[in-house]
Amino acid sequence: MLHLPDGSAVPVQRGTAALAATALLACEALGFEPPRLLLAGDIGSGAGSRALYAWLTEHAATLAPSGLTFHYLFPDVDWHNRVLMAIQALPSPPLLVADAGFMYVAKMSGYADAYDLFTPDLGEMAFLADEKAPHPFYTRGFLLAEEEDIPGLLARAQAHGNCPANLIIKGRADHIVCEGRLAATIEEPSEPAMECIGGTGDLVTGLVTALLAGGIPLCRASLAAARLARLLARYCAPDPGTQVAQLLARLPQFLQEHAEAVLAMD
Repeated sequence: MLHLPDGSAVPVQRGTAALAATALLACEALGFEPPRLLLAGDIGSGAGSRALYAWLTEHAATLAPSGLTFHYLFPDVDWHNRVLMAIQALPSPPLLVADAGFMYVAKMSGYADAYDLFTPDLGEMAFLADEKAPHPFYTRGFLLAEEEDIPGLLARAQAHGNCPANLIIKGRADHIVCEGRLAATIEEPSEPAMECIGGTGDLVTGLVTALLAGGIPLCRASLAAARLARLLARYCAPDPGTQVAQLLARLPQFLQEHAEAVLAMD
């Protein structure tokens, strides 16, 4: 459970709770200052997301963040643009990471290339490559059929300004894009059961958030996050019934044993 300051507790099953729990646990294990967490409790109406957008717009200057990771928010282009303008007006604009719903609205806004890092899966990468799709649900079939053609999808997304210069493309193989070029493909170790476990993509985004919070440079943090997630899976030996919370329960010990070596890798 993710225990919040107001006394409530959120099950860590997948989604934002899994991302947040990963980032907080990883920062604690690695001795990094933990990130702050802003939740709105949106249950689908969009009201909570709009409240969060408004709060961020009003408080961006006070927060003066060095980095922000956005996750599930109701796609609202107008509010997205207000938040982005407030952030870009800061004397030192923060590093911007987006995943899930906020990545969708960032693309819809036409300002995807204002971000520093997206963390799509293969289907979401096809969505980014489709200049006409307003949501992954509407990604055209011929692009979904080409989801293994990472260079082709990347070139198409870049040509239309629909992605930032850096990506972690999550899948059976993870593709790391640094400063606009495909820098690495990570395939091992591979645990097939991870394909069945919800929240493993959120785990990767949580890991890269923690590493960035610790001051690790963006490309190195992206590589390390993908590697650490795979090594954690091997460490835990999951089966298809494993839950992401079970992986996270072993994350602190795993990081204490392996993070230093992984971060030293090229």
